[in-house]
Amino acid sequence: MATNFYQQLETLLFVAGKPLAMRKLVKLLNTTEEKLQEALTILRAKYLLAESGIVLMQNNDEWQLVSHPENRALAEQLVKAELTGELTRPQLETLTVISYCGPITKPELEQIRGVNCSLILRNLMMRGLVKEVEADVLLPRYEVTMEYLQHIGITNLNELPDYATLHKHEFITQALIPPVAAT
Repeated sequence: MATNFYQQLETLLFVAGKPLAMRKLVKLLNTTEEKLQEALTILRAKYLLAESGIVLMQNNDEWQLVSHPENRALAEQLVKAELTGELTRPQLETLTVISYCGPITKPELEQIRGVNCSLILRNLMMRGLVKEVEADVLLPRYEVTMEYLQHIGITNLNELPDYATLHKHEFITQALIPPVAAT
């Protein structure tokens, strides 16, 4: 296997922020389960070094990169600060887009906002304001949660100001058309 394969596997495990099943990794990497298992074994050995602040965890057929257990208190301190503080402007913008356009994929969200939304989505999910709805194996969709609706004091997204108009706004529809299809 090429080094690129290991880099791709490591990247997927890093950016996912959640456990990934073998079948999903096989599909994403276009490989066999045997080759993937071999690569995971090699990657796990890499992170067993005492100097590493990251470990590769396995639970049945799911794998995830996580912080080293010895750094748990430090990681919890950061997460607690992120979860209890006020929402940032980018988080509020992301919530607004998901509220009016959801369910929406991460690439669609990033197309509308013009920036990478990985960390924002992770933080909003950790706060319980956004959830992932798996439409298919490769591209999950994101939508707001009941907790979010309760937090802003509505019982249905239709109660948002101008929801009917903005939910299917022409600008949003155009922004989501892939460039090759628009020509």
